[in-house]
Amino acid sequence: MRKEFEIHGCIEVPPEMTEEEFWNRFIRFVEENGWSFGGGISEIRDGWYILPDGSRGSHVPDGE
Repeated sequence: MRKEFEIHGCIEVPPEMTEEEFWNRFIRFVEENGWSFGGGISEIRDGWYILPDGSRGSHVPDGE
């Protein structure tokens, strides 16, 4: 039998950390504990989603 937790939230990191650095550390933590993760990641800066080209995408909705 499997047990899962769905995660909703944001993690604040130092401004010099890249998305790739964060993702690698997060996945390493998950795997070191024998867990698995299915999902994705979105960078948010000052309340805006950041697109892969570094430009600002849509605004993060408040309270959602």
